[in-house]
Amino acid sequence: MFDCGNIAIIGGGSWATAIAKIVVGKTHRIGWYMRRDDRIEDFKRLGHNPAYLASVRFDINEIEFSSDINKIVQAYDTLIFVTPSPYLKNHLKKLKTRIRDKFIITAIKGIVPDENLVCSEYFHQVYDVPHENLACIGGPSHAEEVALDRLSYLTIGCTDQDKAKAFADILSGNFVKTKTSTDVLGIEYSSVLKNVYSIAAGICSGLKYGDNFQSVLMSNAVQEMSRLLKSVNPIERSIEDSVYLGDLLVTGYSNFSRNRTFGTMIGKGYSVKSAQIEMEMIAEGYFGTKCMKEINRHLHVNMPILDAVYNILYERINPQIEIKLLTDSFR
Repeated sequence: MFDCGNIAIIGGGSWATAIAKIVVGKTHRIGWYMRRDDRIEDFKRLGHNPAYLASVRFDINEIEFSSDINKIVQAYDTLIFVTPSPYLKNHLKKLKTRIRDKFIITAIKGIVPDENLVCSEYFHQVYDVPHENLACIGGPSHAEEVALDRLSYLTIGCTDQDKAKAFADILSGNFVKTKTSTDVLGIEYSSVLKNVYSIAAGICSGLKYGDNFQSVLMSNAVQEMSRLLKSVNPIERSIEDSVYLGDLLVTGYSNFSRNRTFGTMIGKGYSVKSAQIEMEMIAEGYFGTKCMKEINRHLHVNMPILDAVYNILYERINPQIEIKLLTDSFR
């Protein structure tokens, strides 16, 4: 059985904090890279993340903090990347340590802007990490609920199933159920798309479309997602699995969803910039929309919901007009 060895968290947000809580509960020792020294000092003093999920308490003696990514990467065997996708490149540019032989797990539900690559492919193409050393965490998993010990189901994707199972065992417990999959690309692309569709759901909510229409939107979204996944990774999969459909539903309907919140503000008349400023948190779907639109220019998959969200966010088309056109295409 594969041994994950020493595990480190790369990132300091809410999902990073929730994952750290699970992992340190099993291993009682983790490394944790955070960019800001002041946040680290506050964390050590308070016993919790000062900026995210403040109710989650940690034993500081079980954590090695550092704002030096190279120090953490050198010392740990398994690295869980949980940074917002737009910032991943900047963190990795600081690396002077080779990561090819590390077990890299991406918990980033986003795509690398400018590169138009999901995170596992970015690590593979730019840092030469072999596919068997790359994994992802997927499934319906709001950090707030995981941190509150509310029952959650996670899927670990990796082409090496021994590694996937070893890490799944670390995450599994009374409140987290896990399973494994080899569909790394499918999980990552669905994680990007569900954020786009969540923005669409939020826009429609802001425009006062009701629950009846939201259900039609989600049923069309899962069909659209299925078409894209078949194009990028044509393998047998059940789109109804929680890692695909479940993640789409929770992101599209939950009040914890920052992408839905962002979309709701757009639907109510906020500009993109004003919505981003007021939220103070990253809506990954904003960046994912542009990346997926550019990727689909080469794939030519029929994706009317993606096109509508792109037109609203980037072409500044009036949401009321664009969503009306979208509704006319649904059956």
